[in-house]
Amino acid sequence: MKKQLLTVCATATIIFAGFQTTASAHEKKYVVKSGDSLSKISAANNISVADLTAYNKLTSTVIKIGQELTLLPNHIHYTVKSGDALSKIAVAYNTTAAKIKEWNKLTSDTIKVGQSLLIVTSNSSASTTAASSTVTYKVASGDSLWSISSKFNITVDQLKTWNNMATNTIYVGQVLNVKAPVSGGTTAAPTQNKASKAAALIAEAQKYIGVPYVWGGSTPSGFDCSGFINYAYSKVGLSISRTVATMWSSGTAVSTPEVGDIVFYETTSGPSHAGIYMGNNKFIHAGSSTGVTITDMSNSYWKSRYLGAKSFF
Repeated sequence: MKKQLLTVCATATIIFAGFQTTASAHEKKYVVKSGDSLSKISAANNISVADLTAYNKLTSTVIKIGQELTLLPNHIHYTVKSGDALSKIAVAYNTTAAKIKEWNKLTSDTIKVGQSLLIVTSNSSASTTAASSTVTYKVASGDSLWSISSKFNITVDQLKTWNNMATNTIYVGQVLNVKAPVSGGTTAAPTQNKASKAAALIAEAQKYIGVPYVWGGSTPSGFDCSGFINYAYSKVGLSISRTVATMWSSGTAVSTPEVGDIVFYETTSGPSHAGIYMGNNKFIHAGSSTGVTITDMSNSYWKSRYLGAKSFF
């Protein structure tokens, strides 16, 4: 009997220890313990580092013992109705079809009437989306779907849906339908603020540290500098040009870069290299001799070749 009791106690201890990093399924909060990291907490709770960073508006991967982290953002459960599609639901809740698929672990765009979908929301209601008026916008040089949607406080997916666009390609002079919020009205669930978006971007970019440099590369099998930036931005729902030159000619110039901004360098004539600013005078980039790496901007080589920074938020 004593041997059986010891076995049960030992088993219980092992089970308890194995779940120290995991929050209860009914909880939304987690308190950081000694030895924790964002990647460890994310893996234990089946969420991505990018989402954990965004939910908590973190600007770096540094966490402290005793810090309370949100594991689940505000959300609702939406019941699919006749005529619904992921893209239609996404527009109504100011999000993307890809995000809805991620939140609900869907492997295709197929949904069924009566199906319940988890939709992450902000504190404000998404039901006020209809309180808007349709206006038109003529595409100017340097515009992108991201920059246009930011001007009107809407999402890229909404802009594409309202204009029946299958790609992100636009051209100068093109007229786009834009639903601008009524003056004084409440917009639909607002887009993530810059800090949370930037934190998610940095978390995403860090996943590819060590990926080799490949001229013209734009996938995790190999990146060039602009391909890396373009890929990381796209993974967190941001749109940016593909080449360093076009990035330099667009965006908003800033005197001091903030986390998530693009920093530019002149390694040959004109803007010829770029990376994502991480804060603390460091940037992450795909170097021709290093692959994806983190570099200090005070490094003598890079400091002497610095051109400036642009914001794309």
